[in-house]
Amino acid sequence: MTFDIIDFSEAELIALSTVQMRLLRTAQKEKDQLTEQLARDKQTFYNILIADGMLNSSLYEAKCDELDEEYDRQVSVLKDDLVYNLSLNVPTADDDDPSGGDPGSGSDDDPAVGYIVDYSLSYLDRYQIVRNYYMSISDPAERLAVYSADTIAVSYLGQYYNTLYNVLAQYI
Repeated sequence: MTFDIIDFSEAELIALSTVQMRLLRTAQKEKDQLTEQLARDKQTFYNILIADGMLNSSLYEAKCDELDEEYDRQVSVLKDDLVYNLSLNVPTADDDDPSGGDPGSGSDDDPAVGYIVDYSLSYLDRYQIVRNYYMSISDPAERLAVYSADTIAVSYLGQYYNTLYNVLAQYI
């Protein structure tokens, strides 16, 4: 996979932790999807102009500029989120407890967590982060099994834990 959402050298890529690499891969996939959607939107608008006999008008260039601006804005948001999330998941030598001492999240469980554990976030934001992480696992059965074994998610998501379990179970 080519990573062009942010610039990394080979040495920097190799130094990324598993969590950071998953964050990078997820952001790159989202950027690639945005790029594909941009191309489809431009082609659709081009086809509409041809069908309406308006190909020689300036509408196409104006619409492409508008679509490009929106694409750049969305990619910028993805990039900013990625940089922020990567900075939150910098591996440390002493493996401090990232939950601030909350129960059910000892340092033995931390390597298995592939999402950001930030108790300052709202429960809805936590839910979305955990959901996005588990939805990045392609096999639905494996996704549900890994989620069921995630002891940190129980305390981290609170009442949303069962909601997410039900969402993930629907894919099986």
